[in-house]
Amino acid sequence: MTSLGGVEMVDWNLAVATATRLVRPGPEVSRDEARAVVAELRQHAKVSEEHVRTFTRMGNRTDAEAAASGDTPPPVLVVDRAGWVKANVAGFRELLSPLLGKMHERRTGGPGGAMLGAVGGKVTGVEVGMLLSFLASRVLGQYETFAPATRELPASSEGGGRLLLVAPNIVHVERELAVSPHDFRLWVCLHEETHRTQFTAVPWLRDHIQGEIQSFLSETDVDPSTLLERLREAAQSLTGARPSGEEGEEASDRSFVELVQTPVQREILNRLTAVMSLLEGHADYVMDGVGPEVVPTVAEIREKFQKRRATGAGRLDQALRKLLGLDAKLRQYRDGERFVRAVVEEVGMDGFNRVWTSPNTLPTKSEIAKPADWIARVHRKAD
Repeated sequence: MTSLGGVEMVDWNLAVATATRLVRPGPEVSRDEARAVVAELRQHAKVSEEHVRTFTRMGNRTDAEAAASGDTPPPVLVVDRAGWVKANVAGFRELLSPLLGKMHERRTGGPGGAMLGAVGGKVTGVEVGMLLSFLASRVLGQYETFAPATRELPASSEGGGRLLLVAPNIVHVERELAVSPHDFRLWVCLHEETHRTQFTAVPWLRDHIQGEIQSFLSETDVDPSTLLERLREAAQSLTGARPSGEEGEEASDRSFVELVQTPVQREILNRLTAVMSLLEGHADYVMDGVGPEVVPTVAEIREKFQKRRATGAGRLDQALRKLLGLDAKLRQYRDGERFVRAVVEEVGMDGFNRVWTSPNTLPTKSEIAKPADWIARVHRKAD
């Protein structure tokens, strides 16, 4: 699927096949139960749209309004774990093409070229597939922003985008937490629908984030052998094949994002961290803000879910979360929610919504930690 100069750097087809083969099938449900779960998630997603629009006061069009004007709104797709893998491989392929092209240019001349030549796209595809199989059993939902539309996985006509709800994972977690399935499914849909609202109500947001990611990748100057070695560390962790002497803090604390840390990239990464903290924290704030009116057991769900989110599923899970940078993701939920809550309490929802005016009104990483600084900067002229 990805051919650069006639040489595959990553065999994406093999990555999909490997992840699909290795991923666990999910909890046992009957055919009728599965149909009922899918139908309920679709209904909750539809209901969540109006709840989110009303609570956030974000002026995006409803799906019906978009359809009436001839646009295709971002679809809601209820998928299994294999469907999530396929959607994300398409997104990775789109985003990583510039980096893979850069690596290919270095392949023949640098010391990493020999290793890449020996390993090849097949092995790399297997290792990417192993990582995706790990992640595919943990994601409840996702607004998939960058992948192109396909017949199997349609997307919005307005620059792409689709909402994915991973049904087996949602059922697995609701059973593990012993919470009301109806309430939990609606609660999850409120979070994910908030992400869909963010991108449909703020037209420049997708291009801004994609531009930041491409700027980060364009600054990458990584030895291909280093990238493969880091990928291999993660894959070996999944299979328990990591040598016993490599389980120390240095091995487990590194993440893919830390492969390259040039000064320019640190600045870009700080901006990306801030905007992702905003998006995730905003979604958490909305799901809990809407929750008391439409999700009777929201307090119980939040308490149990927070404990699960913080502890992970054991030593292996914690090591992989560090390696893949998922610990940083968890901090984004926490820090971003605190930022949104503090700003709304101080200037109200309309005052908070100035954050969506332009890239210049997005909070910086330091402002996420100090909401008063963002309020002073953005509201200074009005005051």
